[in-house]
Amino acid sequence: MLKNVKAIDPQVLSDMKYRVWEANLALEKAKLVVLTWGNASEVNRELGAIVIKPSGVPYATMTADQMVVTDLEGNLLEENSMKPSSDLPTHVHLYKHFADVCAVVHTHSKYAVMWAQSGRDIPPYGTTHADTFYGPIPCTRQLTQSEVETAYERDTGKVIVERFEKGQIDPLAVPGVLTIGHGPFTWGATVGKAVENAIVLDEVAHMAMFTEMLNFQHDVLPSYMLDKHYFRKHGANAYYGQG
Repeated sequence: MLKNVKAIDPQVLSDMKYRVWEANLALEKAKLVVLTWGNASEVNRELGAIVIKPSGVPYATMTADQMVVTDLEGNLLEENSMKPSSDLPTHVHLYKHFADVCAVVHTHSKYAVMWAQSGRDIPPYGTTHADTFYGPIPCTRQLTQSEVETAYERDTGKVIVERFEKGQIDPLAVPGVLTIGHGPFTWGATVGKAVENAIVLDEVAHMAMFTEMLNFQHDVLPSYMLDKHYFRKHGANAYYGQG
C-alpha cells in the first residue's frame, strides 16, 4: 500500500520494479559486482517515485517485489518495505541536478575502481571510449571529513554534480564518473542504458590502464576522431545502428 504519494497505476509500479530488478541482476551477470556491492535505480518524476535495490540483499535471492519505492526525496512510500540501498541519497541528488537522467547505476567494478583509487580521470585514448563518452571520464575531488561525517552518501552526489558543473561537462555526453577512492556511477535515459554505460566504463578503464602500461606517453584521441565516433552514434545526423 502506497502512502503520501499520488495514486500510481500498480502495473506501472510493477514494471518499474521489474526493470530495476533486471538491471541489478544484469550487473552481476556482467561481473561488475560481487557480493552485494552495487545498485541500480530508476526515477519517474511525473509520478514522484524512485525504485532502487534493497540494501545488502544477495543477488541470488533478490526478487522484483523486494525493490524499494521512495519519493523524490528518498522517503519510503510502501509499508513493510525493505531498507533501500545505502547509496540512495547519492541517486536522489543526481536525479535532482541531472534533469534528463532517468536511471543511475553504481558498482565497484574492478578496473573503474582502480582509476577511482588513483584519483585520475580516464583519458579518451581510443574510439571504444569515444563511442559512449565524449571526453575524459572525470574523477571527483576527495570529500572533506565534515562531508563524510555529516552526509556521506548525499555529499558523494554533491561532489559528482560539482565536478560536472565546474568542468562544464554535459552529463548526457559523459554518462559516468569516478568517485575518488570509491568507484563509478553511471546513468542514462533508461536503467538498461545506465547498465550498458557501466559495462562500457569498466571496459574503457581496463583498456586505458594497459594502454598506459604499453606506452605511457600515448596521446589522447584527436578531437576530430572523438567527434566522429561520438556523433555518429549520438549526434543529430547519427547513422550507427538500425534506428
